[in-house]
Amino acid sequence: MKILLILAHPGTKKSFFYEFIYTSFYPSLTLDQLSAITPDKYELELIDERYQNVDFDWNGDLVGISCLTYSTPHAYHVADEFRKRGKTVVLGGYHPTALPEEAKQHADSVVIGEAEISWPQLLNDFENKTLKPFYRSKPVDPNLIPSPKRMRKQNLLFTTPIQATRGCPYGCKFCSIHKVEGSTLRMRPIHKVIGEIKSIKSKRLFFADSSLTINPKYTKALFQEMKGLNKKFSCYGNINILQEDEELLFLARDAGCDLWLVGFESINSETIKDVEKRTNKIEDYHSAIKKIKGHGMMTMGLFMFGFDADASGVFNSTLRTIYEWQLDRAGFAVVTPFPGTKLFDELESEDRILTKDWNKYNLKNVVFKPRNISEDELYENTKKLVKEFYSIPNSLKRSLKDKDITLGRFLDRSIGDFSSREFYKIFGL
Repeated sequence: MKILLILAHPGTKKSFFYEFIYTSFYPSLTLDQLSAITPDKYELELIDERYQNVDFDWNGDLVGISCLTYSTPHAYHVADEFRKRGKTVVLGGYHPTALPEEAKQHADSVVIGEAEISWPQLLNDFENKTLKPFYRSKPVDPNLIPSPKRMRKQNLLFTTPIQATRGCPYGCKFCSIHKVEGSTLRMRPIHKVIGEIKSIKSKRLFFADSSLTINPKYTKALFQEMKGLNKKFSCYGNINILQEDEELLFLARDAGCDLWLVGFESINSETIKDVEKRTNKIEDYHSAIKKIKGHGMMTMGLFMFGFDADASGVFNSTLRTIYEWQLDRAGFAVVTPFPGTKLFDELESEDRILTKDWNKYNLKNVVFKPRNISEDELYENTKKLVKEFYSIPNSLKRSLKDKDITLGRFLDRSIGDFSSREFYKIFGL
């Protein structure tokens, strides 16, 4: 049996440059993880639409398509085209998990949530001509989560993704991760994670976990085992633990961490309370950044604009505060109420959802009615902020102000800023 797995993505020019940007700086685990749970008896082909084209004349038996909300309309188009040609199509990913009945209109079957149990069962049912319309499994035992089967150009990757844990107990109003991974943290056995790291050729890793500070005891043990592996890595963390746990920072540095990605979300305490980000205290932000710097690591702060407490001055005040903190890098986005989140349900109940054109749910377009600013003001000011922060002169200034700057660190920062500029260009910010 021949299977085609597609990571859906709309509209990107297919070129070596985009392949380099995505595989080097924004790698995805999706296809590699699906490959690992697909029995070896099947013939498997992978298409990452961020830089590869789909051949609708593909000669095989089953097409599996994974999509996020913004790529869903395109995924539905691809699914419809294959079904017109008589192929059986399966949809999965964040959006089909949130809205499975909608997805089913374009597919023969829908995988809801994690796939380690349901995908092999689906394949067996398909072979036996007993395919079900929906497949949903309980959160997977972390002992049963295999390492991804990395099938493509691993020696060329600048960064290789890895995942040590799944699930997040915090339940922030804007986040949809619990729809797929659940609200219970599950930790893969450390020896399996270490074995996977040792098998990876590239020197840089990216932990795709929602946060590596949810269970500090586990993370400290993992970092302890990573010492001496000669890897550099970045990972997500929550500000409360990074502020309080000096031992974790010490071990992270020795393990090879050079960048923490932190969801600050906003500099407004009213917003933090409203979105139920229980781990954040704004008074801890600057202190935590200093502590991370003190251990020789950098911080990338992630911010969103358009929350109900945001007024017209939030953009300049955020940028000014970021400069005062001497934040190394930053990510900026328009608040987006993804289906399956508390935020989406709340805004829909208030009749503030402006469109359900899922293609626009990409963290740059304004898809809801903001409370205190106009849609145009929200979009234009976010775009302006991105352009200013990641301008080449400002990137150079941040490097020159770094007291711990070395040639290697300067190159890392420059490459990181370049990748961010190109990423925002691709998405129109």
